[in-house]
Amino acid sequence: MRFAFIDAWKEEWPVEFLCRIMQVSSRGFRAWRVRPMSQRQRDDMVILAHVREQHRLSLQSYGRPRMTEELQELGLKVGYRRIGRLMRENDIKIIRTQKYKATTDSNHTFNIAPNLLDQDFSADGPNQKWAGETSMTKAT
Repeated sequence: MRFAFIDAWKEEWPVEFLCRIMQVSSRGFRAWRVRPMSQRQRDDMVILAHVREQHRLSLQSYGRPRMTEELQELGLKVGYRRIGRLMRENDIKIIRTQKYKATTDSNHTFNIAPNLLDQDFSADGPNQKWAGETSMTKAT
């Protein structure tokens, strides 16, 4: 992370200054730049490609557990923690959708109270107009 930070800011500040601030040697930074990717990083890149593909195919609905199961069915040897880390680091998130549920039934046979006020709540004095819920339940 330190070397990546230095590499990102080397155009703005001298490398030696950034290395001193990050408490690393400039020689270590130069060695980091020419060092090849590790086997784990290469494996992560392959797994990440599979994760992105499965994420797209699932319409972005697979989370870490189901994604791990799908990749294991494809023959990849991965664990749920690794999948979780890759999804988190690459900002791969699921989109949760809920089915539509009607909460109001307008086609009922219940008595409808008459609208006596007709949205006119103004009154000349107190205790002339009262409004409230008509479907109160009786306590037993």
